[in-house]
Formats: sequence, C-alpha cells, structure tokens
Amino acid sequence: MKSAVETLSPTRAKITVEVPFEELKPSLDAAYQNIAKQINIPGFRKGKVPPPVIDRQVGRGAVLDEAINDALPKLYIQALQDNDLQPLAQPEIDVTKLEDNSLFEFTAEVDVRPSIEVPSYDGLAVQVDDLAVTDEDVAEQVEALRERFATLKDVDRAAQDDDIVTIDLKATAGGEDVEGGEVSGYSYKVGSGDMLEGIDEALRGLSAGEQATFTSQLLGGDLSGQDVEVSVSVAAVKEQELPELDDDFAQTASEFDTIDELRADVATRLERGKRLEQAAAARDAVLEQLLDTAEIPLPEGVVAEELTGRRQEIEQQLTYAGMTMEQYLENEKQTVDEFEAELEKRVRDAMASQFLLDEIARAEEIGVEQNELSEHLFRRAQQSGQNPDEFVKHMVEHNHIPEMVSEVVRGKALARIVEGATVTDASGNVVDLKNLLPDGSIGDPAAEEAVEDTAPQAGQDAAAEPSASEGSTEADGSPEGVQKD
Repeated sequence: MKSAVETLSPTRAKITVEVPFEELKPSLDAAYQNIAKQINIPGFRKGKVPPPVIDRQVGRGAVLDEAINDALPKLYIQALQDNDLQPLAQPEIDVTKLEDNSLFEFTAEVDVRPSIEVPSYDGLAVQVDDLAVTDEDVAEQVEALRERFATLKDVDRAAQDDDIVTIDLKATAGGEDVEGGEVSGYSYKVGSGDMLEGIDEALRGLSAGEQATFTSQLLGGDLSGQDVEVSVSVAAVKEQELPELDDDFAQTASEFDTIDELRADVATRLERGKRLEQAAAARDAVLEQLLDTAEIPLPEGVVAEELTGRRQEIEQQLTYAGMTMEQYLENEKQTVDEFEAELEKRVRDAMASQFLLDEIARAEEIGVEQNELSEHLFRRAQQSGQNPDEFVKHMVEHNHIPEMVSEVVRGKALARIVEGATVTDASGNVVDLKNLLPDGSIGDPAAEEAVEDTAPQAGQDAAAEPSASEGSTEADGSPEGVQKD
C-alpha cells in the first residue's frame, strides 16, 4: 500500500491511497465466505458455494463492494499512521479507481490536528489577587453554620424577612387554574428570593391565616414567561432561634472545644480556598499568555460542530431549569449576538489550549500513572455527583478512558508550566504554587520531593487541569469530557 498526503489547509489534509489488489485478498475471501452463508444455490451446501458460482449468481461487483467496505477502515487507519496524521472528525472518502485484480485507489479528506510551534514558556510572569481573609468572611461562614443548628418556633405576628412561613400557592391565568401551578404546605424563608418574583413583597406583613394576590411569571410549563395571578396564603409563621456563639455551640457543631478554635479553623479553610482561587487564576493567566503568543489554526468544521453541541447542552440545561433561552439572556443582560460571540470565543480558546497542551505534553514526554488516572476518575465522579464505581464502569464501557488520560496529561503539562512561572500577588509577594496541595494547604518541600515520583505534581488538581468540556475534540470530532453512549 502506498499513500501520499496533500495539505489542503493547516487543519485539513487529503490522503491518496493506492492498494495492490493482492492486499485485498483477506477481505475478498471474507466477503465470499459471508455471501456464501447468505445464499442458497442448488447443489451446494449453505456456506460452501465456491467463488466462481457466487460471481455468476450474485455478481463480482457485490463481492468487491463488501470487500472494500471491510478493508477501507483498516487501510484508512494505516494511512493515517504512516503519515503521522491525527484526525479530528470523520473523513470524506471517495473511491477513485477500482481495477479488478489490479488496483484499488481511494482518497480521504479529513480535518487533522494542526502542527503547532510551541512558544517559549520560560520566564513567564503573571499576577493574581492578594490572598485576604477578613473577619467579615469568617463571621459569614460561622453564621451560616449557626443557621444550620437553628430551631423554629411559632410566632403570633406578621411575617418578616428571615422568618420561615408555611404557605399554599395557586396560580391562575384568565380566571382558569394553571396546570401544575398549585403548591400546598411549602416552607419558605421570607426574603430569600428563591421563588416567584414578587412573593417576598406579598408575604411581608402577612400573619397566619391571611392571604394576598400578586402578579408574577412562572418559570416553567406552557405559560412560562407569561403573567399569571398568584394567590398565596400563610398557614404558619415561624421564627428562627439561633444558638449562642459560645463554646457549647462549637462542641455541638464541630470537633472543637472552643468557639475561638472553631473560628480559627474556618479562617484556615477560607485561606486554603483563597489559595486555590489564586492557583486557578494563575493557571488561566499563564495559559492566556501562551495562547496570545502561539499561532494555532483551528478546523472550522470541528469548531462549528462543537458550537452546535454546546448550544444544545445549554438549551437542555435551561429546559431542565424551566427557563427559555430568552429568559436566560434577559437575566444575563445579553443579546443573542453577544451570547454567540462569547460561546464561540470559549470554544475556540478551549480547543486551542488543548492542542497547545497536547503538544507541550509530547515535547516534555509527560505520561500518566495508574494512581493519577484513578484519582482523576474519582474527582470527575464527585464533580458529576455520581457513584465512583458506576462512573468508572461507564467510562470503560463507552471507551472514554483515553479521554480521561488526555485530561490528566494536559493537567500535568499546564501544572509544569505554572510551577515554572513567576506568580506574584497584587502586593508583589511571590505566590508558592509548587508546594500547593489539592486541599489548598502548602506542603513541605522536602516531603514533596520524596514522593514526587509517585504523587501527582503539586498544584495539578488545584491549578492546572483545564476543563475537558471546553471544546476539546478527539479523533471522532466529539467533545472530550462529555459522556456519550
């Protein structure tokens, strides 16, 4: 088999493949055997009809068609490997020559991964926000914990913000009840803004046994986005009684003996979270610098396919949330053109970053250990709210493990670049990312060196792993990181 490549564009190639007829013999033999099992010829047992008889009865053309359909995928893959091409979508294949017992020739046009000249990433310098945990931040977290241990007591007064009310709701349109627009015995926190627009205003000042009517718009159903009349009646008003912020509360709500120890732990956790935010910001800034200096052509067909898929995902998510695209754009204060431009930019940036990180990973000879892959799969399962065993089973059954490996490799590549960059905060202090652990704490450099060969690179989980659902494509042109059956 001979093959030649014509570069149609930086992201599209045309492969011409010439196959001597003798190389088709295994596929021809298989075609004759398959057809022999399907036909009945007097004088011959089923499956034992000789090729000359099949040629007379069925036709040589039918045999050639079946043989070529069997051989084409293998020949195409071999041509890709021989020419070191990495496809990004399904090819357009055209049989250009078929000379029986002599020659078979076909062409394949396909979007391919572009060749990229990786810009230098030595001496990169980026700036991130200062790490600041205020007393107000700590107090807010402690108060949220305090509310989890609050008790409720009935009060004989009008409802006000932060009260918990038990309500019945009924929506009507044109005097007719709205299907699915009725709720009974629902507990709601006044002032939370978690229900229909206008309900907080209607509830304030209502006592148990009283009701009010207001105009609002339903978030789902056939009348989504249309004005309806909503009647709300209050069955009970309850007041939250918060526990005292003392040592007893600390012992009840945590493993600490004093409220000061609890506050200190909250401050530590917030600080670690801020460090992870700094790391994520550094990752984004470093990657943005690299993309700004790299020339990365993108296959327009693959970009268009990914954009279509992303739009469908967003529309599906909005449907689950009971919201239309028009409502979403209104909430985001975006026009359709602004939404489309932002979506396209995200897709293009993500695709370019993944091409770039793959090239860097190859140059750096970055591999993946089994424990790194296992940890990544566990994290992905947690992020999607799935049982880890079921998630791994799905990944294996649907051949998504290569995608997961690619995600880990890209994460390690970006981690290596980020660790080599100079990262400072707004005050000019150097931010330590090399020793950053996944929980946001700073590890001991000596200990890190001791386990370097067996543990993921420092900062990989917290700072370096690009989102695989951001427009990446594999050989079949599908987005990485998205479960497909």
